[in-house]
Amino acid sequence: MKHSIYTISLAATLTLATFLPGLVAEPASASKLSDLKNQKTHITQEKSAVSSDINEADQKINSIKNDQESVKTEKQRLDLAIGDTNTKLLQKSQEIETTKGEILQLQTEVQQITERINKRNEMLKNRARSFQENGGMVNYMDVLMGAQSFGEFIDRVGAVATLVEADQGILRQQKQDKQLLEEKQVQVQNDLASLEKMARDLDALKISLNGQIAQQDQLLASLQQQEEEAHAEKLEKEEQAEILAAQQAAIQQAIKMEEQRIAAAAEAAKQPQSNSGSGSTSGSSGGNTGGGTSTATPGVSSGYWTKPAVGRLSSGFGMRGGEFHAGVDIANSVSVPILAAADGVVSRSYSSKTYGECIFITHYTNGQIYTTVYAHMTTRLVGSGAVKKGQQIGTMGNTGASQGQHLHFELHVGEWNQAKSNAVNPLNYIPM
Repeated sequence: MKHSIYTISLAATLTLATFLPGLVAEPASASKLSDLKNQKTHITQEKSAVSSDINEADQKINSIKNDQESVKTEKQRLDLAIGDTNTKLLQKSQEIETTKGEILQLQTEVQQITERINKRNEMLKNRARSFQENGGMVNYMDVLMGAQSFGEFIDRVGAVATLVEADQGILRQQKQDKQLLEEKQVQVQNDLASLEKMARDLDALKISLNGQIAQQDQLLASLQQQEEEAHAEKLEKEEQAEILAAQQAAIQQAIKMEEQRIAAAAEAAKQPQSNSGSGSTSGSSGGNTGGGTSTATPGVSSGYWTKPAVGRLSSGFGMRGGEFHAGVDIANSVSVPILAAADGVVSRSYSSKTYGECIFITHYTNGQIYTTVYAHMTTRLVGSGAVKKGQQIGTMGNTGASQGQHLHFELHVGEWNQAKSNAVNPLNYIPM
């Protein structure tokens, strides 16, 4: 969960006159001191929670990095598999080309076998025609009986047997050639079909592997985005931790000053009434003092709050261009001093990408904490500690996410948080 960013600086600054007899500015308040201590406890708890969030962010980042390594390892495996598949595809392509060469050779052989078969067919047709015309086996008997001697008879028997055997051999060869022709045709077709199927399977595997790599690339990109978000979240938490640490210091200082005020009030109460007119009435700010670069300052108004800068109200509080404007803008064409809107303690003075040169001050009055924000300044004249109402803390500028010289001023009832849920319209509290 996101924890609120507390920027608590408490109005506990007192002039020396506060400690002089008869000049106590505010009644001693044990309740106020208790509130401050409770707030310190609250901030300590919040700081512990933020520290836990930072540890969780670190663990998340480490987990994402481990996932990234796993994805990279898987990608390497897939790259190797694709390389192996490409090698096999090349081999099969070469085998297909070789097989096609063999097919051409087999086609030549098939043509030769076909020619032999056709010749035998023609010869067998002639034999059959002659056999039919001459009465079949009677012709062979005429040959045998026409022998003039027994020896010639034997010779003619052998010749007839040879002719019959030759006819049978032709028939056998014809049958074998036909069978061989069919086998070679089937072999060629099977070999080619097998190679083409293997090539198609390898192509499909390559497409699948490329698809898996694309998925791994998407996963890796998603993990990188998650890592960037986790780092941003960690940076935000670290910034919260810095602000909480500054709050702790501000609260501790406010507690110390309140204890001093209570002690001074008690001491003043013990003094005899005859001493009430003695002593010095001079005082000091009790905190950081700022030096201005211009004398154009608003008059310090009566009451708790005062206007923080001279200039025109260029933008009000509320929705602006579809976004929530959490404060008011006071613009001026020249650099003018920026004043603390009330007594308080600086909890943060830093340079921000959005706020530019900015200062956070938190105030305490009538049991309520308020936080004021002063942004886009050219210079910051205070860094920490207590400030007085109307004290110059900086100079108007145009730093950070700003368009034109102005002071962006926010007022929060309670602590400042990232969502700015405590922001209120300053015009309801401060005369502008």
